[in-house]
Amino acid sequence: MSRVVLFGASGFIGGHVRAALEADPQVGAVICPGRRDYDLIDGDHRELVQLIGDHAPSAIVCCVGRLGGTDSELIRGNTLVATTLLEAVAAVRPGVRLVRLGSAGEYGIVPAGHAVTEEDRATPVAAYGVSHLAGTRLFQLAGENGLADTVSLRVFNPIGPGMSQENMLGRAAERIRAALATGADEITMGPLSAYRDFVDVRDLAEIVPAVLRPPRLSHRVFNVGSGRAVRSREAVRLLAEAAGYRGDIREQGAGPRRSAAVDWIQADVGRARAELGWAPGRDLATSIKDIWAAGEAG
Repeated sequence: MSRVVLFGASGFIGGHVRAALEADPQVGAVICPGRRDYDLIDGDHRELVQLIGDHAPSAIVCCVGRLGGTDSELIRGNTLVATTLLEAVAAVRPGVRLVRLGSAGEYGIVPAGHAVTEEDRATPVAAYGVSHLAGTRLFQLAGENGLADTVSLRVFNPIGPGMSQENMLGRAAERIRAALATGADEITMGPLSAYRDFVDVRDLAEIVPAVLRPPRLSHRVFNVGSGRAVRSREAVRLLAEAAGYRGDIREQGAGPRRSAAVDWIQADVGRARAELGWAPGRDLATSIKDIWAAGEAG
C-alpha cells in the first residue's frame, strides 16, 4: 500500500487526481497539503524537507504549475517548483517516486498529421513550453543520477468537469452561458482554426495511479493525450450544441502566447499504453457534455 503526498489537490487537474488516487486500492493514504500548509512556489526549503520527512511518502505527485503570467512567473511556477521538489527529496527521501505534470507545449511546432512521440525533438516556441521542458529535463537528470525516481507526464489539452476560463473550452462555456442568460445572439472567441488533442481530465487523472504501480519504469516521460487531433472550432461547436446555443461564434484577436504558433498537436500515447496499461477512455462528445452539465449543476 503506497502513501502519496499530492501537491495541488485543490486545482482543476489536482482534484481529479486526488479522486483517482483515493479510489485506487493500492494507495493506502493520500496526503494533500494545501497552500496554507506549504506554498510550493514561495515556501521555505526547510519546511518542505520537514513536511516530506514527517509524512514519509512512497510517492509525491505535483499538480502545481502556472498556465500564464510573465516569463519569470512561468519559470518560477513550473521550472523552479521542479527543482524545489528535487532538492527536498534528495535531502530526505532519495529514491521516492516523484511525478510532475509537464505539457505538450514542450514539443513546440509539430508537422500537421504527425502524432508526436516522447522521442521527438522538443523545441518549445514560448516561455510556457520552455519552463515545462526545463522541469522535465531536470527530472530526467535527477532520475539518471539516482537522486529520485522521477516521472514527467506531458499533458496535452485537458478538458472536463470543473475546468476554468484559463482553458479555451472553459472560456467558451462561460461566454455561451452568459449569452443564453442575456439573450445575446453571438459570442466572441480567439482564433479556433488550430488542431488540438483534447484529453478528458478524468482519463488524465487515471494515469497517475497507473504510473505509481510498477516497481520500476523503463521511461521517465509519458504523453497523456487522447491520441486524436480535433480542430478547436469543432470542439466549440459541440459545446454550443450541448448547451442548446444557436447564436454566432465570432473569432477575432490572438490566441494564448503559450500555443498561438502551434497549428497542430496530436499525441502518440503508445508508450503509456504499452508500459502502464493506460489508454484514454472517454470521447470528446462525452467530455464536452459533462463540461456543460457540471457548469449547470454548479
